[in-house]
Amino acid sequence: MEDMIFYDRMQFAFTITFHYLFPQLTMGLSLMIVYFKWKFLRTKIDKYNDAAKFWMKIFALNFAMGVVTGIPMEFQFGTNWAKFSELTGGIIGQTLAMEGMFSFFLESSFLGLFLFGEKLLGQKLHFLTGFLVFLGSWASGYLIIATHSWMQFPVGYEILENGKFVLTNFSALFSNPWLMPAYLHNQFASIITSSFVVAAIGAFYLLNNKHNDFGKLFVKTGVIFGLISSVLVAFPTGDWTAKNVAKHQPVTFAAMEGIFETEEGGSEIVLIGQPDMENKKLDNKIAVPNVLSFLTYQNWNAEIKGLNEFDESVHPTNVPGLYYSYHIMVGLGTIFIGLMGIAALQLYRKKLYKTKWVLWSLLFMLPFPYIANTTGWYTAELGRQPWLVYNLLKTSEGISPTVSSGNTLFTLLGFIGLYLLLALLFLMLAGKIINKGPETSNQ
Repeated sequence: MEDMIFYDRMQFAFTITFHYLFPQLTMGLSLMIVYFKWKFLRTKIDKYNDAAKFWMKIFALNFAMGVVTGIPMEFQFGTNWAKFSELTGGIIGQTLAMEGMFSFFLESSFLGLFLFGEKLLGQKLHFLTGFLVFLGSWASGYLIIATHSWMQFPVGYEILENGKFVLTNFSALFSNPWLMPAYLHNQFASIITSSFVVAAIGAFYLLNNKHNDFGKLFVKTGVIFGLISSVLVAFPTGDWTAKNVAKHQPVTFAAMEGIFETEEGGSEIVLIGQPDMENKKLDNKIAVPNVLSFLTYQNWNAEIKGLNEFDESVHPTNVPGLYYSYHIMVGLGTIFIGLMGIAALQLYRKKLYKTKWVLWSLLFMLPFPYIANTTGWYTAELGRQPWLVYNLLKTSEGISPTVSSGNTLFTLLGFIGLYLLLALLFLMLAGKIINKGPETSNQ
């Protein structure tokens, strides 16, 4: 049984981790494409329109990869997690169906019109198609996170005698107190990813002395969007999300922050440390006294319960994984603010495009927003364990009893091989688009 749970979880973790490499870029990039197109309508400068069309090619490639890698996850609800689907399908099926029927089709339909319909539609309608692609991508994120939020903080439900969950209040799904902070935090994090990608490609052009006008535009736009989104991810959305965890999942909060024992007179915030699960403490820690209490409750002396206050049966099943995921996310977020702040200062001083170490830093940082987004999701998912639906349905109760661990391992290995080929194909195609650069209007 333990092998079945492990391989089921590993397969879903692998497929969803690979899948989310693509939507996190498309959601943020769709907003930046709308911005470029809007700037073109206002200024009539062709460079902005050319930039919008260039980035829509990258968007389309990512969108296609997201679709291909998203389909297997849907099937896993019926194969590896059939019991979970049987028990909760009456609720999560609502939001997942809406995501597929409305958001996905809205996004995909108008993506084609944006890519191929500029001359037919005219510039204003072309802008509208880009805006509808943006709306579809953000609506898709909203409905997915509404599903996730219900699993984290179930609302508006009733459990029948046969154990099935049924929805008793449809509006409760969308007024869930977990939803809005999680959604906004996720969306601003996706803008960080797109900002670093846009800035990194711009830096690549400037450092190689090619497409310099677009390089300057991409770096400037990426830095401005990146600084704003990096700050907003930390505050207020990150702060709001953390307070939600402290309120509704206090045992998860204790594990995230590495609090093994309740501290009297206020809790310290740990900057660095390694969980020692055998002795229930943090090794080699560097901490600042009382700061966590203030950040959480605006009271320097507020008590925050440690893991010792909770029965071990409800502790997150992987405390070190949760702790490290959370601290990697927060650490990288802090670095993002610092780097984008320096870049913005150099931009203000009109020195950014010639400050090579900043350009190299922007280029080097390209993969790190993906790592931060991934560890952010790991924090959310590892924090909920051992539950599929928090405090109501355990992970061990949601797997498919008829799918053997051997079958799951075999298909997991198949996914790894297939996704490796997809990754190579994606990098080759994206590299070709980037190397060619934006096409100017007179081409």
